[in-house]
Order: sequence, then structure tokens, then C-alpha cells
Amino acid sequence: MIMELDFASSTPIYQQIRDQVVQAVASGIFHDGDKLPAIRTLAQEAGINTMTVNKAYQLLKQEGYLITDRRNGATIQCASQKPRALEGKMQKSLGLLAAEAKIAGFSKEEFLDLCSQAYGGDKAQNPSMEDAKPAMGVPLALTEAEAF
Repeated sequence: MIMELDFASSTPIYQQIRDQVVQAVASGIFHDGDKLPAIRTLAQEAGINTMTVNKAYQLLKQEGYLITDRRNGATIQCASQKPRALEGKMQKSLGLLAAEAKIAGFSKEEFLDLCSQAYGGDKAQNPSMEDAKPAMGVPLALTEAEAF
């Protein structure tokens, strides 16, 4: 798995980790039962605090994407049913995004095309996940990892 963390972004690191795992599940890079690296391993390779990775894993667990077990570690669990909370969250987020697109001058067709590309997992939308492979020893490609 290749993970790009942008330390200059306003998006918190734990959220970036969460988002990239969700994208990897959605694009088929991760499947049910695939193991994620241990918290310490991922934190060490990324050069971040273990609590940051722990927070990302806990968020993924709350959302139903992850199962944690003391012996087996963190394992991907693909949601089999769409949670009602997620449906409401998506409607709110898409509503705001549609309003912003409308103000910016996008036509309905252009907006729907962009939504279709994003939903279809177009690799041009997320090139960092293109060559990713699930593995216990996760090599990380960090955008600003060496800037310590």
C-alpha cells in the first residue's frame, strides 16, 4: 500500500490515513480480511506519532471498515449494508458540493460526470493508489516525510 501524507495540508494526518484506506477499499485494493500494518509499524514508517495512527484506526473501526483483534491486529471489513448515518452524511456533503459547483458555473451534466468519475474509481482521480498492494510491511511514499 502506498500512502501519501501531506504534512502541509489543513486535513489532519489521521483523516488522511482514514480517507486513503476507505479509497483503497472502494477501489478494490483492499478486500475483506486484508490486514493493515500494526499501529507502531505504520507510525514508524510514516514518521508520525502512534496516537495519530491509532486515531485513524479507531475512526475506521467506528465506521465499520475495520475490525481489531489483539492477536490478528487490524483487518479490513467491507460494510455489507449501507448505514443510515452514512446516507445522511453523503446527502449533506453532496448537497454542499453541488451548490459550490453550481456557483462556480458547472452545469448539472458536468457535475454528474465528475461524480460518476469519482464513484467509478477513475485512476486519474487518485494516482497514488494505482500501484498499491495490501501488505503487512507497508512502504510509504510520503509527500513531505523527509522534511523533519
